[in-house]
Amino acid sequence: MATKVSIQGYEGSFHQVAAQQYFGKDVEVIACATFREVVKIAANKKESNGGVMAIENSIAGSILPNYTLLQKSNLKVVGEVYLQIRQHLLVNPGVKFEDIREVHSHPIAILQCMDYLDKHNWKLVETEDTALSAKHIHQHKSKHIAGIASKLAAELFQLEVIAPNIHTMKNNYTRFLVLQREDEAQTVPDANKASVNFHTDHSRGSLARVLTTIADGGINLSKLQSFPIPGTEWKYSFHADMEFDSLDQFESVLGKMKKVTEDMKVYGVYKKGKTI
Repeated sequence: MATKVSIQGYEGSFHQVAAQQYFGKDVEVIACATFREVVKIAANKKESNGGVMAIENSIAGSILPNYTLLQKSNLKVVGEVYLQIRQHLLVNPGVKFEDIREVHSHPIAILQCMDYLDKHNWKLVETEDTALSAKHIHQHKSKHIAGIASKLAAELFQLEVIAPNIHTMKNNYTRFLVLQREDEAQTVPDANKASVNFHTDHSRGSLARVLTTIADGGINLSKLQSFPIPGTEWKYSFHADMEFDSLDQFESVLGKMKKVTEDMKVYGVYKKGKTI
């Protein structure tokens, strides 16, 4: 029985590419319109085996609302995927460059490819989703419309890549979290990364004491993100991504962190993803 996970976007989206990179080509995806729906379905054992959710981009930064969704859920982080965002110009079979009059895609994808698009006198049409644009071009058998989307979208909707890798920034990665329900999340062999949320008593130097504890334990703090604590006046919690050499090392530092924090929650202990 194939693994079934919720993703944001449509079939052929970069979320599906990330899901396949982690679970394999046979993974079944449940397309969701919003990230909130991704988390809701991922948390329902009758509907899915978990979910895949984007959390940050190397150019645009953190997707802050998704941290809040994670914090309020009963989901654990069991893995991560770093996906290089490669945008391609897609057309129906037989369509040539001189046939193209319009290019359809999500506004972010269009912006990512503007240096290339500026070289051509095409009408740029913003749409809801990159993969959905590809699907519509296929369904309507468009002869004068191209789309910007993933290679997976081209494969799914029988489109040709008439111009590959048209994005301007070649070093553009999105980080995705792989999520599973707390009661089903298994211990990850060779785990070397953890996502932790904590807050301190907000006295002078309290955050510095936590950071010193992490550094003294030989752990690399790869991310630190602050969030306002609802219902308080200018108090914050902190999301920390921590990279370590062994689980014993992490557990030792975690124990010391508990002494200098007021509250702490481990979102997940998993294997660090690789940039390919």
